[in-house]
Amino acid sequence: MNNRLFALFFLAVLSLAPARSASVIDEVAWIVGDEAILLSDVEEYRQRLKYEGSEFEGDPYCYIPEQLALQKLYLDQAKIDSIYADDKVVSNQVEMRINYLISQVGSREKLEEYFKQDIASLREELTEMVSNQQIIQQMQRKIVGDAKVTPAEVKQFFNSLPEDSIPDIPTQVEVQLLTVAPVINTKTIEEVKAKLRGFKDRVDAKETEFSTLAILYSEDKESAKHGGELGFMGRGQLVPEFADVAFSLRDPSRVSKVVETEFGFHIIQLIEKGGDKVNVRHILMKPKASLAEKNNAMARLDSIAAVVDSSILSFEQAVALYSVDKGSKNSLGLMTNAKTGSSKFQMSELPQDVAKAIYRLNQGEITKPFMMIDSKGNEVYAIAKVKTLLKAHKANVEDDFMAIKAAYQEQKNSEILKAWVLEKQKSIYVRIDPKWRNCEFQYPGWIK
Repeated sequence: MNNRLFALFFLAVLSLAPARSASVIDEVAWIVGDEAILLSDVEEYRQRLKYEGSEFEGDPYCYIPEQLALQKLYLDQAKIDSIYADDKVVSNQVEMRINYLISQVGSREKLEEYFKQDIASLREELTEMVSNQQIIQQMQRKIVGDAKVTPAEVKQFFNSLPEDSIPDIPTQVEVQLLTVAPVINTKTIEEVKAKLRGFKDRVDAKETEFSTLAILYSEDKESAKHGGELGFMGRGQLVPEFADVAFSLRDPSRVSKVVETEFGFHIIQLIEKGGDKVNVRHILMKPKASLAEKNNAMARLDSIAAVVDSSILSFEQAVALYSVDKGSKNSLGLMTNAKTGSSKFQMSELPQDVAKAIYRLNQGEITKPFMMIDSKGNEVYAIAKVKTLLKAHKANVEDDFMAIKAAYQEQKNSEILKAWVLEKQKSIYVRIDPKWRNCEFQYPGWIK
């Protein structure tokens, strides 16, 4: 595994490695098929686990080589079965990781300095790593196949659990949200657009750098730290209005017209194009509502809440008629948990303003109007309804069937994969250096 993302950690840890590796810069620890596992591979993996806060029991110089060997078993079988990674998906994931790294160190130049290699080389290494991950996942799905579980199996699995192994389920809620935004007057909007046009003129005239203005004035705080740079993005990663302009830019020395999106108003400068991706800088500014406009929005929401309280309209009907959140409007205000993809939230997973508003409510109850910051970073006013409330409890089949089913499915899949590994070990060449053999491996078939 040639992963440079943890290179600095690797250099720091070499001096702490056990005596078995102290006398060499690198060494071959295992050979699986025609692939070698090096000491450096083990050290990099070890530091990745440390960096991610992952924990495991036992000797890392036993656990880690075995994990790397398992990966090579899956990759070897994938070659035989002609399983390949999806280049487009891999490319998107690589760019997301590179953009994240750039956001952490500050710029492309600093990233290249940090890893002592250019972006192209780093992208090549990341591509190999991400591609292997995707191939392994596909191979595992093929091995598991259509291993469905029946309700009877789920109940039997649950009934077999010792009492002290039955998990505690935290309080979970489903929340519907109705939001109203202040209506900002045209004069305020035109002032923001005029300010952005002034920035454009200054950059086009080479009076100042776009990145300097982004640092000073952009309301996209994360990209502003890096001079407004967003990193390479595909069209699908950007909102349509922004993407249309960003991908139409040709001259890096010129700045776009003012672009309006759901986030506010932008000007954009091209940095570089690469295939079906583009890297741009932008400055985001948002018109600010006056106190009177905010009060009007709150008054409008109060009126809507009164209509719902009096049962003239249901909460769902009010959402369909009045809510400004297009995303939740189609689901009658039902919020989606970005972490799980479901509509259920633990309290800690809700936006803080929403969690605070519903904290003491029962199922079916509606909050008083409150102010919150929406997913676009805009100030809006909201009322929320607790659609369902399942309080903290010991897991049971009736209330938590899907969670128990998922746990059993995971166990069943693990058993299938373990049986496959034990069989695969019989047919693949494995050599382990004597210094690396004194281990209690998870799979006993490595040493033949």
